[in-house]
Amino acid sequence: MNSRDIALNVLIDINSKGAFSNYSINKHINGKVNLKDENLIREIVYGVIENRLYLDYIISKLSKRKLEKIHNITLDILRIGVYQMAFMDRIPDRAAVNESVNLGKRYGHRGISGFVNGILRNFSRNKEKLMKVDEQNELDYLSIKYSHPKWMVKRWIKDYGSDFTEKLLIANNSTPKLNIRVNTIKTSRHDLADILSNYGYTVFNTKYAKDGLIIENPTKITQLEEFKLGYFIIQDESSMLVSQITNPKENSIVLDLCSAPGGKSTHLAQQMNNNGRIISRDIYEHKLNLVENNASRLGIDIIETQKYDALELDMDMLEKVDYCIVDAPCSGLGIIRRRPEIKWNRRETDIKNLTRIQSNILNNTKKYVKPGGFIIYSTCTLGKEENICIVKEFLEENKEFNLVGFDDLICSNKKLESTKDGYIQLFPNIHYTDGFFIAKIQKNNR
Repeated sequence: MNSRDIALNVLIDINSKGAFSNYSINKHINGKVNLKDENLIREIVYGVIENRLYLDYIISKLSKRKLEKIHNITLDILRIGVYQMAFMDRIPDRAAVNESVNLGKRYGHRGISGFVNGILRNFSRNKEKLMKVDEQNELDYLSIKYSHPKWMVKRWIKDYGSDFTEKLLIANNSTPKLNIRVNTIKTSRHDLADILSNYGYTVFNTKYAKDGLIIENPTKITQLEEFKLGYFIIQDESSMLVSQITNPKENSIVLDLCSAPGGKSTHLAQQMNNNGRIISRDIYEHKLNLVENNASRLGIDIIETQKYDALELDMDMLEKVDYCIVDAPCSGLGIIRRRPEIKWNRRETDIKNLTRIQSNILNNTKKYVKPGGFIIYSTCTLGKEENICIVKEFLEENKEFNLVGFDDLICSNKKLESTKDGYIQLFPNIHYTDGFFIAKIQKNNR
């Protein structure tokens, strides 16, 4: 099976079976291809998912059949071909056509290879004209050009304006850098950076998170002995900031309500010097196993995992917690760079359901914290409705809680907007992190 066969099978997994892109790629590659072919597979898969709406726009101009009448596998084959010809200059058009035709022969119905051949050859002859997007309607243009659903673009224009939204869409289609969090229980950021540099990795410090490193060329980094020994964990800088902003004291009691896979719980333990108690909860046993495995590898023993639904009130935890972490279920629109399939899996109707869940979890959480205790509310999404609006509504209904500023907890020469007010919204186009919202809320002392 060559690299394009694997890319097609991954796309079938994602588009027809709802698989996550990173899991499907790893499953299909699984040591079967060399690094060059692996990179080609990743480029094709992510390129097709990121640009799907734009590719379909081009294909619709070329095909006499409506897109909904084209078989799913045939459409994925066409997308692979058009993507290579439109975006991958190093691959000659004839090679992209021939490889796609061969895919049609292997995976399509009778006559499909001829259909694929005709579409792609026509595109090759008229590429410049066919790649242009009509700019007359701003919403349609932004949606098609940058391949985001129209409802999503419309919401961001409403929240942040057109110019900002276009930059955000471009950033969402970029390739994110790998971030790792140094386990300061076992090493220092400086020492680990030196070790990784000596291995040949290009390493930079994260801008806002004190324990983070950015790795430019992270090939096989999890195969290093230092990873196995628990010197670091893969975690985006934005996610690291949750624990950094929490800033827990040693010997505290922490409740992490939606904890898997354990990045925040283990970071909190790290900040507490492995002294205290952290209760890490999730509704899925297999996800709690990830928390336990990460804690074990990192040498952390103060984390206690519990299978528990955050929507259910736990009467045994009333006013017992110093810090409560609510990394709430959300639309995930801040991590589109890492999981571009989110664009196509999410529906606008999801937002209303999610905001109800977020509010309900917060209303349980308020009963767990002691007087003077903290709630840290976070999401990996971008819209105001799931973020600042949720927090403002909570504060309006619960006057005993207030936002607490955290300017001094962000490692940057330039102060970030709104940190003094007790919350922050991170954007991939501004901060070069995942899109993330964090608010620090304190319960008044009686």
